[in-house]
Amino acid sequence: MPRTIAARTRRVYDIVASVYPVSTFFFHSKAHECALKHSGIRNGMRVLEVATGSGEMFRRLVKANPDGRTFGLDLSPNMAAHTLRVARKACPQAEAHCGAVDVRSLPFRSASFDAVMCCYLLELLSQEDIGLTLREIRRVLRPGGKFSLVVIGQNVKMFNRLYTLGGDLVPAFWGRQVESSVPELIREAGLRVVTDRFVRQGFYPSRVLVAENTAVHGAAHGRTARNGR
Repeated sequence: MPRTIAARTRRVYDIVASVYPVSTFFFHSKAHECALKHSGIRNGMRVLEVATGSGEMFRRLVKANPDGRTFGLDLSPNMAAHTLRVARKACPQAEAHCGAVDVRSLPFRSASFDAVMCCYLLELLSQEDIGLTLREIRRVLRPGGKFSLVVIGQNVKMFNRLYTLGGDLVPAFWGRQVESSVPELIREAGLRVVTDRFVRQGFYPSRVLVAENTAVHGAAHGRTARNGR
Protein backbone atom coordinates (compact mmCIF):
# COMPACT_ATOMS: atom_id res chain seq x y z
CA MET A 1 0.00 0.00 0.00
CA PRO A 2 1.17 3.61 -0.56
CA ARG A 3 2.92 5.33 2.34
CA THR A 4 0.58 7.84 3.96
CA ILE A 5 -0.06 9.27 7.42
CA ALA A 6 -1.04 5.71 8.41
CA ALA A 7 2.56 4.85 9.36
CA ARG A 8 2.77 7.76 11.82
CA THR A 9 -0.69 6.94 13.16
CA ARG A 10 0.38 3.37 13.92
CA ARG A 11 3.36 4.60 15.96
CA VAL A 12 1.29 7.12 17.90
CA TYR A 13 -1.45 4.64 18.80
CA ASP A 14 1.10 2.00 19.79
CA ILE A 15 2.41 4.50 22.36
CA VAL A 16 -1.00 5.50 23.79
CA ALA A 17 -2.57 2.00 23.75
CA SER A 18 -2.46 1.59 27.54
CA VAL A 19 -4.18 4.92 28.34
CA TYR A 20 -6.53 5.30 25.37
CA PRO A 21 -9.42 3.41 27.07
CA VAL A 22 -9.92 6.45 29.34
CA SER A 23 -10.93 8.71 26.44
CA THR A 24 -13.09 5.95 24.98
CA PHE A 25 -15.03 5.64 28.24
CA PHE A 26 -15.67 9.39 28.59
CA PHE A 27 -16.31 10.36 24.95
CA HIS A 28 -17.24 7.32 22.84
CA SER A 29 -19.30 4.88 24.91
CA LYS A 30 -22.74 6.38 24.14
CA ALA A 31 -22.04 6.36 20.41
CA HIS A 32 -20.81 2.75 20.66
CA GLU A 33 -24.04 1.76 22.40
CA CYS A 34 -26.12 3.48 19.71
CA ALA A 35 -24.16 1.85 16.88
CA LEU A 36 -24.56 -1.63 18.33
CA LYS A 37 -28.28 -1.08 18.93
CA HIS A 38 -28.91 -0.25 15.27
CA SER A 39 -26.32 -2.63 13.74
CA GLY A 40 -28.62 -5.62 13.38
CA ILE A 41 -25.95 -7.86 14.93
CA ARG A 42 -27.38 -11.06 16.40
CA ASN A 43 -25.79 -13.97 18.22
CA GLY A 44 -24.26 -16.53 15.88
CA MET A 45 -23.10 -14.12 13.20
CA ARG A 46 -19.68 -13.65 11.66
CA VAL A 47 -18.73 -10.09 12.65
CA LEU A 48 -15.76 -7.85 11.86
CA GLU A 49 -14.64 -4.65 13.55
CA VAL A 50 -12.05 -2.57 11.73
CA ALA A 51 -9.99 -0.15 13.84
CA THR A 52 -10.75 -1.65 17.26
CA GLY A 53 -8.78 0.97 19.15
CA SER A 54 -8.54 -0.09 22.79
CA GLY A 55 -11.39 -2.57 22.36
CA GLU A 56 -14.41 -1.00 24.08
CA MET A 57 -16.68 -1.72 21.10
CA PHE A 58 -15.00 -5.06 20.42
CA ARG A 59 -15.94 -6.27 23.91
CA ARG A 60 -19.54 -5.26 23.24
CA LEU A 61 -19.49 -7.19 19.97
CA VAL A 62 -18.05 -10.34 21.55
CA LYS A 63 -20.64 -10.23 24.34
CA ALA A 64 -23.44 -9.78 21.81
CA ASN A 65 -22.12 -12.63 19.65
CA PRO A 66 -20.89 -15.35 22.05
CA ASP A 67 -21.83 -18.23 19.73
CA GLY A 68 -20.56 -16.59 16.55
CA ARG A 69 -17.13 -15.52 15.36
CA THR A 70 -15.90 -11.99 16.03
CA PHE A 71 -12.82 -10.58 14.31
CA GLY A 72 -11.07 -7.32 15.15
CA LEU A 73 -8.39 -5.42 13.25
CA ASP A 74 -6.26 -2.42 14.13
CA LEU A 75 -3.27 -0.79 12.47
CA SER A 76 -1.52 -0.63 15.86
CA PRO A 77 -0.14 -4.01 17.08
CA ASN A 78 -0.30 -2.82 20.69
CA MET A 79 -3.94 -1.80 20.33
CA ALA A 80 -4.82 -5.14 18.71
CA ALA A 81 -3.04 -7.11 21.44
CA HIS A 82 -4.68 -5.08 24.23
CA THR A 83 -8.11 -5.51 22.64
CA LEU A 84 -7.78 -9.28 22.38
CA ARG A 85 -6.50 -9.71 25.95
CA VAL A 86 -9.39 -7.75 27.42
CA ALA A 87 -12.03 -9.44 25.22
CA ARG A 88 -10.84 -12.94 26.06
CA LYS A 89 -10.73 -12.11 29.75
CA ALA A 90 -14.31 -10.79 29.64
CA CYS A 91 -15.68 -13.62 27.43
CA PRO A 92 -13.27 -16.58 27.60
CA GLN A 93 -15.65 -19.00 25.86
CA ALA A 94 -16.36 -16.77 22.85
CA GLU A 95 -14.49 -17.17 19.56
CA ALA A 96 -12.67 -13.86 19.22
CA HIS A 97 -9.69 -13.00 17.04
CA CYS A 98 -7.78 -9.74 16.72
CA GLY A 99 -4.71 -8.73 14.73
CA ALA A 100 -2.71 -5.82 13.34
CA VAL A 101 -3.87 -5.26 9.75
CA ASP A 102 -3.98 -2.35 7.30
CA VAL A 103 -7.71 -1.96 6.66
CA ARG A 104 -7.09 -0.64 3.16
CA SER A 105 -6.41 -4.25 2.14
CA LEU A 106 -8.46 -6.70 4.21
CA PRO A 107 -7.20 -10.31 4.38
CA PHE A 108 -10.61 -11.93 3.98
CA ARG A 109 -12.65 -13.45 1.18
CA SER A 110 -15.42 -11.46 -0.46
CA ALA A 111 -18.79 -11.69 1.33
CA SER A 112 -17.12 -13.16 4.46
CA PHE A 113 -19.07 -11.23 7.09
CA ASP A 114 -22.67 -10.70 8.15
CA ALA A 115 -21.82 -7.35 9.75
CA VAL A 116 -18.92 -4.90 9.88
CA MET A 117 -18.35 -2.22 12.53
CA CYS A 118 -16.01 0.78 12.29
CA CYS A 119 -15.63 3.55 14.89
CA TYR A 120 -13.60 6.77 14.63
CA LEU A 121 -11.27 5.63 11.86
CA LEU A 122 -12.06 7.73 8.79
CA GLU A 123 -10.78 10.91 10.44
CA LEU A 124 -7.26 9.44 10.32
CA LEU A 125 -7.31 8.53 6.63
CA SER A 126 -6.65 10.53 3.49
CA GLN A 127 -9.56 11.03 1.09
CA GLU A 128 -8.14 8.34 -1.21
CA ASP A 129 -7.68 5.90 1.68
CA ILE A 130 -11.25 6.45 2.88
CA GLY A 131 -12.48 5.32 -0.53
CA LEU A 132 -10.19 2.27 -0.50
CA THR A 133 -11.32 1.32 3.01
CA LEU A 134 -15.03 1.65 2.30
CA ARG A 135 -14.74 -0.41 -0.87
CA GLU A 136 -12.86 -3.12 1.01
CA ILE A 137 -15.53 -3.14 3.72
CA ARG A 138 -18.25 -3.52 1.09
CA ARG A 139 -16.27 -6.34 -0.55
CA VAL A 140 -16.03 -8.45 2.61
CA LEU A 141 -19.66 -7.76 3.62
CA ARG A 142 -22.24 -10.23 2.36
CA PRO A 143 -25.17 -8.95 0.24
CA GLY A 144 -27.76 -7.53 2.60
CA GLY A 145 -25.22 -7.30 5.42
CA LYS A 146 -24.94 -4.17 7.58
CA PHE A 147 -22.02 -1.80 7.94
CA SER A 148 -22.14 0.37 11.09
CA LEU A 149 -19.95 3.47 11.20
CA VAL A 150 -19.24 6.03 13.92
CA VAL A 151 -17.53 9.30 13.04
CA ILE A 152 -16.83 12.49 14.95
CA GLY A 153 -19.71 14.95 14.53
CA GLN A 154 -19.39 18.45 13.14
CA ASN A 155 -22.54 19.93 14.68
CA VAL A 156 -20.91 21.64 17.70
CA LYS A 157 -19.04 24.82 16.68
CA MET A 158 -16.77 25.16 19.70
CA PHE A 159 -15.81 21.50 19.50
CA ASN A 160 -15.02 21.93 15.81
CA ARG A 161 -12.60 24.77 16.57
CA LEU A 162 -10.81 22.75 19.25
CA TYR A 163 -10.63 19.67 17.06
CA THR A 164 -9.17 21.65 14.17
CA LEU A 165 -6.49 22.98 16.52
CA GLY A 166 -5.69 19.47 17.76
CA GLY A 167 -5.54 18.19 14.19
CA ASP A 168 -3.08 20.92 13.24
CA LEU A 169 -0.85 20.11 16.23
CA VAL A 170 -0.96 16.28 16.13
CA PRO A 171 -2.47 15.16 12.80
CA ALA A 172 -1.46 11.51 13.22
CA PHE A 173 -3.52 11.30 16.44
CA TRP A 174 -6.42 13.71 15.88
CA GLY A 175 -6.77 13.59 12.11
CA ARG A 176 -9.50 15.83 10.68
CA GLN A 177 -13.30 15.91 10.73
CA VAL A 178 -14.96 14.27 7.72
CA GLU A 179 -18.51 13.68 8.97
CA SER A 180 -20.31 15.97 6.52
CA SER A 181 -18.91 14.11 3.50
CA VAL A 182 -19.32 10.58 4.84
CA PRO A 183 -22.89 9.77 3.67
CA GLU A 184 -21.96 10.47 0.06
CA LEU A 185 -18.72 8.48 0.39
CA ILE A 186 -20.73 5.54 1.72
CA ARG A 187 -23.08 5.71 -1.25
CA GLU A 188 -20.17 5.93 -3.69
CA ALA A 189 -18.83 2.70 -2.21
CA GLY A 190 -22.09 0.94 -3.09
CA LEU A 191 -23.76 0.96 0.32
CA ARG A 192 -27.19 2.36 1.20
CA VAL A 193 -27.61 4.34 4.44
CA VAL A 194 -30.56 3.01 6.46
CA THR A 195 -29.92 4.63 9.87
CA ASP A 196 -28.49 8.07 10.68
CA ARG A 197 -28.22 9.31 14.29
CA PHE A 198 -26.36 12.10 16.10
CA VAL A 199 -25.15 11.30 19.63
CA ARG A 200 -23.56 13.69 22.11
CA GLN A 201 -21.57 12.70 25.19
CA GLY A 202 -20.71 15.80 27.18
CA PHE A 203 -19.48 18.26 24.55
CA TYR A 204 -18.18 15.45 22.29
CA PRO A 205 -20.43 14.89 19.23
CA SER A 206 -20.61 11.70 17.18
CA ARG A 207 -22.62 10.57 14.18
CA VAL A 208 -23.76 6.97 13.81
CA LEU A 209 -24.61 5.64 10.36
CA VAL A 210 -25.72 2.13 9.43
CA ALA A 211 -25.59 1.12 5.76
CA GLU A 212 -26.70 -1.99 3.89
CA ASN A 213 -24.71 -3.77 1.19
CA THR A 214 -26.93 -3.62 -1.89
CA ALA A 215 -24.67 -5.89 -4.00
CA VAL A 216 -26.28 -8.90 -5.65
CA HIS A 217 -25.01 -12.26 -4.46
CA GLY A 218 -22.92 -13.15 -7.53
CA ALA A 219 -21.12 -9.80 -7.67
CA ALA A 220 -20.05 -10.08 -4.04
CA HIS A 221 -17.83 -13.05 -4.92
CA GLY A 222 -16.12 -11.41 -7.87
CA ARG A 223 -12.68 -11.07 -6.26
CA THR A 224 -10.53 -14.01 -5.26
CA ALA A 225 -9.56 -14.62 -1.66
CA ARG A 226 -6.34 -13.36 -0.18
CA ASN A 227 -6.95 -15.44 2.94
CA GLY A 228 -8.91 -18.64 3.36
CA ARG A 229 -10.57 -17.67 6.63
